[in-house]
Parts: sequence; structure tokens; C-alpha cells
Amino acid sequence: MKNTLDVIKERRSIRKFKPEQIKEEELQAIIEAGLYAPSAVNKQSWNFTVIQNKEVLDELNVATKNVAKCSDNEFIKKMGENEKYNCFYHAPTVILVSGKDDERSKVVDCSAATQNMLLAAEALNVGSCWVELVSLAFMGPQAKELRDKLNLPEGYTPLYCVLLGYKDMEGKAAPRKENAVQYVR
Repeated sequence: MKNTLDVIKERRSIRKFKPEQIKEEELQAIIEAGLYAPSAVNKQSWNFTVIQNKEVLDELNVATKNVAKCSDNEFIKKMGENEKYNCFYHAPTVILVSGKDDERSKVVDCSAATQNMLLAAEALNVGSCWVELVSLAFMGPQAKELRDKLNLPEGYTPLYCVLLGYKDMEGKAAPRKENAVQYVR
């Protein structure tokens, strides 16, 4: 297993995946890493939905893009209109991360869980990418149908996706980090 600091430095968003599913033990280790994330007042205000069904992922992709097409944001609108764009980059495994609606820190909690899963994936040499765009599908006309199909618990709202699969590309080198730290000693 890689050193933790090396994993943090080496992790990159992967947007091209091999078609085969990741191993079950890798998936379980990644989920466990998410479950062990810190959370405000230990509320653990997250829920994870693992999707490995290609037809369901395709349907979720189309629903996301249909809402994106109507966006006021030109960048998002262009993604929705691009027939070749797949918001999951054809990853064979997607973990939908949902936050508990009545928890004030759900976004922070779910972000910490998402980052833990991304780091665990890198440690296991599994490609990953953090995607927020899918949350649009749950604001559109298919929201209830999708919630039912995914068996999402009542009172949780999808926030992010963690895309997982074996890398079919190399991540780009990390940009140099400058002027982001101030010291008061």
C-alpha cells in the first residue's frame, strides 16, 4: 500500500476507464473509507448508493444532461447539449453520495466522505473522479422516478458521485501549488 502523503499527491481525476468492474473487495474498501470520514458532531449525514448497472447509469446520464440543457450557465448547458458527453465518463461503478436534508453540515460531511473514497481508490490503484453535475437530475422532472429506481432513502438529497474503474489513462501532473498559505507566528 502506498504512503498516505504520496497517495494525496498522486491522486488525479480519471475520465477514461476500462470497461471491467472493479473487484468487490476494492469496492468494499473504498466504501469503508467513506464511512470512516470525519463528520460534524459525528452525525455521519451521508448515504451511499452504489450503481453498477449500465442501463441505470445511462438513464441517469440522460436525465442529468436534459436538466443541464436548460441551465443558465453556458458551460453546463454545453455539456447537456453534447451528445457524446457522458457525465460518468463510462465508469463501470458510480457511488452516489447523498446528504441528509435536515443536517446543517451535510455538504461538508459528504465532501469529507467523498475525499476519503477518492484517496482509498488511489491507494488501491483504482481510477476515480468526483462529479457534482449529477445532482441536476434530482432537480428535474425525473427526480421522483430516479429516487424510486435507486431506492434513495427519504430525507436525503444526492450531492455528488464518485466514479470508479480501472484507469485507461494517466492523470495529468499536479499543478504547482503557490501562494496558498500564510503564516502568522
